[in-house]
Amino acid sequence: MRFQFILTEIGQGLRRNLSMTISVVLVTFVSLTFVGAGLLLQAQIDKLKDDWYDKVEVSVFLCPVGSAEATCAGGEASPEQIDALETVFDDELGDQVERVYFESKEDAFASFSEQYPDGYLGTQLTVDDMQASFRLKLTDPQNYEVVNDVVTGRPGVEVVEDQRRIFDSLFLALNRASLMSAGLAAVMLLAAVLLITTTIRLSALSRRRETGIMRLVGASNLFIQLPFLLEGAIAAVLGAGLAVGGLWLTVKYLVTDWLAESVTWVAYVDGADVLRIAPVLLGIAFLLAAIASVVTLNRHTRV
Repeated sequence: MRFQFILTEIGQGLRRNLSMTISVVLVTFVSLTFVGAGLLLQAQIDKLKDDWYDKVEVSVFLCPVGSAEATCAGGEASPEQIDALETVFDDELGDQVERVYFESKEDAFASFSEQYPDGYLGTQLTVDDMQASFRLKLTDPQNYEVVNDVVTGRPGVEVVEDQRRIFDSLFLALNRASLMSAGLAAVMLLAAVLLITTTIRLSALSRRRETGIMRLVGASNLFIQLPFLLEGAIAAVLGAGLAVGGLWLTVKYLVTDWLAESVTWVAYVDGADVLRIAPVLLGIAFLLAAIASVVTLNRHTRV
């Protein structure tokens, strides 16, 4: 009987404030869409790091002819200097380096000719214009600085480059986009809380007579407040459900069915990632609705 009464009160409350309820649903939907987008963006960044950081290498470029670097004062890297570097990789960096590949000038020219068969910007280069190098695959890409400190400054070495730095600007831009999404989500969540508070307050004021009668017959504060609490929670959870659905459709059709088919060498977020963050979005919606409702009801329906 009590359960049926609560359901009746919830239905009446939602109908009486239908426009406000729809506003709560829509604002919650938009705000949690931003939250979900930020979470998915972070998941995408993690996937890219896991995928690309395992593939990047450290390039040790050897002295070419005519280099102005102090370590290249003796001219082009000699066979003795190359052998000395290989010894360093084996002895001093054996636990840091997983694989060493030496690219000679001839190898570099073959790669260049394959990539630019008509020359680079109209300039035809020869083998003598190429630069020999070592490619180091690290056991842990985070240990680039260790390798850099050991190799930089040795005779025959012009420069040491970490390919991971190529992606740092991309990850920085993605992280900033994620922070921007979080900031917009915070503003929209604040708007959702204020709307829930206003909706519950209007609902409570419109039912002052009913709540007064319930107090007279001895109803507890919890029994009086429960319909209002559930009204706010239902509206917020509906908005969260729409946000989850919108994110899933976006990932399904924009990422999985289009982007992943066009650019196949990148690991993307998928529907499973959306479902993974769905409980978080639903939990945020319910928690915000509960807090806003409790604060409002303690002022308007408490005995």
